Amino acid sequence: MTPKSLLFSAALAALALPAHAEGYKVALDGTFAPHAMPSLSGGVEGFNVDLAAAIGEKLGVDMEVVAAQFSGLIPALQAGTYDFLVAPTTVTEERASNLLFSEGFMDTNFAFTVPAGTEAMEGLDAFKGKTIAVNKGSVYESFLNDKAEEYGWEVVAYGTNTDAVEAVSTGRADANLAGATVSAWAAKQNPRIDLSYEYPTGLVWAFPFRKDDVETRNKIDAVLECLKTDGTMVALSEKWFGVTPTEGTTIVTPTPGYGTPGFDGYDETAHDVSCDF
Repeated sequence: MTPKSLLFSAALAALALPAHAEGYKVALDGTFAPHAMPSLSGGVEGFNVDLAAAIGEKLGVDMEVVAAQFSGLIPALQAGTYDFLVAPTTVTEERASNLLFSEGFMDTNFAFTVPAGTEAMEGLDAFKGKTIAVNKGSVYESFLNDKAEEYGWEVVAYGTNTDAVEAVSTGRADANLAGATVSAWAAKQNPRIDLSYEYPTGLVWAFPFRKDDVETRNKIDAVLECLKTDGTMVALSEKWFGVTPTEGTTIVTPTPGYGTPGFDGYDETAHDVSCDF
């Protein structure tokens, strides 16, 4: 074989290699506990950090996880800096018009925390007339204010959710409202409060990809389905949130097709759930 033909064969071999054979460069917000937060070793740790590692393990590739401010993640993804994002990203119509999304890996519900030992409370009616602490300027504050007249609760806003949780644990408020995973994390860390009612929003968190990268989206989507069925997502939820997922919730239920149903980019092509990659 001539040197020229050797070069030609090498080029063909390179083209035959699967995309991202050596791994993926992904990113998330490293300040969103318990999904990602600084670790004592100097890196980041959390639910989504472990989830990225689990994806890499299933595919047999390396996952380089970069922590950056959330506001810069999507522009950097579009610029090609990252292969996809592993940050909890709510799927919306606006975002889906510019990005491809995997299927949801978790519901983006709201949840109340209450003083430890409080009887179980179900539904918003259970909080009628209560004083509810919340992080000032958050979507949770807007939600409570919009429904304050209907439910007669008093909304007390604090500069941080940590301060709002402290108001509950010290008896200055009857409950706190925040994101479900943040509330679960707070209850796990603070023995003076209990996790209470979870309010369903109907929205999910998913992973964003560039609009033209259907191949990678579909591959990662399939891995998420595997992790939902092989016990990985259950183990991660119990580790980071102290919660065993309920049957039928997004974190343990594969979604038919590829992507998030009802949004641009969803592919309804049927396929079997498999852990063979």
